[in-house]
Amino acid sequence: MVSRVIPVDPFDLVIFGGTGDLAQRKILPALFRRFCAGQWPDDAQIIGAARAEYTPDAFREVVAESLRSHAPSQSRNADALNTFLQRVDYVPLDALSDTAWGRLAAKLTDDRVRAFYFSVGPQLFGQLAERIKHHDLATPKTRIVVEKPFGHDLESARALNAILAEHFSEGQIYRIDHYLGKETVQNLMAVRFGNMLFEPLWNSQYVDHIQITVAESVGIDGREEYYDRAGAMRDMMQNHLMQLLCLIAMEPPAKFDPDAVRDEKLKVIRALDPVEPHHIVRGQFDAGPSGAGYRDTVGNPRSTTESYVALRAHVSNWRWAGTPFYLRTGKRLIERSSVINVMFKDAPHSIFGADAGRHANVLSIRLQPNEGITLKVTIKEPGPGGMRLVDVPLDMSFAEALGSENQDPPDAYERLVMDVIRGNQTLFMRGDEVEAAWAWTDPIIAGWQARGDVPKPYDSGSTGPGDAELLMKRDGRRWQGINP
Repeated sequence: MVSRVIPVDPFDLVIFGGTGDLAQRKILPALFRRFCAGQWPDDAQIIGAARAEYTPDAFREVVAESLRSHAPSQSRNADALNTFLQRVDYVPLDALSDTAWGRLAAKLTDDRVRAFYFSVGPQLFGQLAERIKHHDLATPKTRIVVEKPFGHDLESARALNAILAEHFSEGQIYRIDHYLGKETVQNLMAVRFGNMLFEPLWNSQYVDHIQITVAESVGIDGREEYYDRAGAMRDMMQNHLMQLLCLIAMEPPAKFDPDAVRDEKLKVIRALDPVEPHHIVRGQFDAGPSGAGYRDTVGNPRSTTESYVALRAHVSNWRWAGTPFYLRTGKRLIERSSVINVMFKDAPHSIFGADAGRHANVLSIRLQPNEGITLKVTIKEPGPGGMRLVDVPLDMSFAEALGSENQDPPDAYERLVMDVIRGNQTLFMRGDEVEAAWAWTDPIIAGWQARGDVPKPYDSGSTGPGDAELLMKRDGRRWQGINP
């Protein structure tokens, strides 16, 4: 099966912070892969902008080295690499200064899509938005792309949304969450709303509970200052896991349209109950073979910031009343794995007797690694000697099911940046959605601060603190393996 490549319209893409880690490691390699796939028009261009005093040729050398590291298979094509680099330009520019904006304006083309990617710290978002508008760089076809964090609480998120709204309409603002660009996340919507098989069962009558796990084997190296201010709740739970929860729990939208989809996601967030203190577990990793402990890593021996959080949430609506959602995420865990497990209820009556054991269906959606979907079903164990039941997986990995040409699916940034150019906001968060997520998150953080809660230590390379297992055990349930 060969995927279709639909070219986008001509565009100018300005990457503020073009010399930074995100641009060099993710954004530019994603653009290069789309260029190699034939999705670019002939006259599209990328303009890097940063404080570094590079010439355009020097910047191209930096980009070339980055592509050799992060898009190695495509960069081996020397002709493609050289042609791509000819589309790359650079302007030395300080976001806090009013100089050099005229030089940037001179490189832009009228009457085409004009996207500005804010690959910088959030403290610069408002300054950039103001200067783009002040120096007449904004047009009706202008889009701005904003990376997380979208504030650090409800008040700051509202302030950020307000300053962006002073200069751009909501339809021009693209708040990017790279998890929504993952192929399996989008397949989650296809599985739910494109198959009659699941929708009649997708409710509290048939689903016992749902587990959402985003586990990371790495620590926080290179992000110490930011992470010790944010913690796992702000860095992962409030955005990435919240988005996965919304896609699992949302009602079918009337159509696959940006606002229709985001309206349904917003309803889920607003239906979330407050989380009880005994339904939250926070953890902090200790030293191990993979490196120092959390407090030594951040250089703060008294830090009470969590590197792990697990919680039990409830969506109070007709579909999900009484069905718990268990969410967990953490650093320095046993392996890197993002998976959603939909745990269906046991059959109401077993005709096979007690010896057959208890069996239930599990739908596992693997986001990383080895993206795919597994449905565990119950069958008879082969052989004579009575009816013995076992659970076996019906497994669809994308590489096997869709052919060798799909073994390397597009990176999330590839899809999302191209969606910006297309003007499709379906996979981007709306301002009211961000604020609703913070309105749910803030009381959780305020609660443990008021109680003086200290994160539970856990071993690096483990599955997290033991209290997370107790959270499930109290309910007569257990976590599925991090990577089923």
